[in-house]
Amino acid sequence: MRRALSSIVLVVAILSSTPLAARADLPEATKKALTESDLIYTATERQDGSRSSAAPIWFWFDGTDVYTTTSPESYKAKRLARGSPLYIWVGEEDGPFLIGEAERIDDPAIVAKMGQAYSDKYWIAWVGFFRPRPDRVREGETIAYRVRVKEGTPHVPVSR
Repeated sequence: MRRALSSIVLVVAILSSTPLAARADLPEATKKALTESDLIYTATERQDGSRSSAAPIWFWFDGTDVYTTTSPESYKAKRLARGSPLYIWVGEEDGPFLIGEAERIDDPAIVAKMGQAYSDKYWIAWVGFFRPRPDRVREGETIAYRVRVKEGTPHVPVSR
């Protein structure tokens, strides 16, 4: 019995130290903003530790995580591949602030879901432009990300 209890304590300790377990629940106001906003503003961390300028991008929020895409040649893609956090302001450059950890995804079912969500949200994606597509991700023309967000720190303006 004591050995089983020790094993359970060890498993709980390992799980609680993972980034996913450490992720804070988002406040309802932030979830609402993510659900209702058309854009998020994102920035990444440069090699010297400074923050890039914030850029508006399209996204899909599934109630837990943020999904987005970028070009493989972009600075954002290169910085995220290096492990940069993704800094997010929801709706406006001074909107709710989050910090996320971007995970590259290749799952065609998730990318297709992203494409449908973009089509539902953005009229030009409905027409067929700028919508995430599994074939473009598979061919390396687009990189898709799941961003696991956690409650961030107070907003610090980004210099332009």
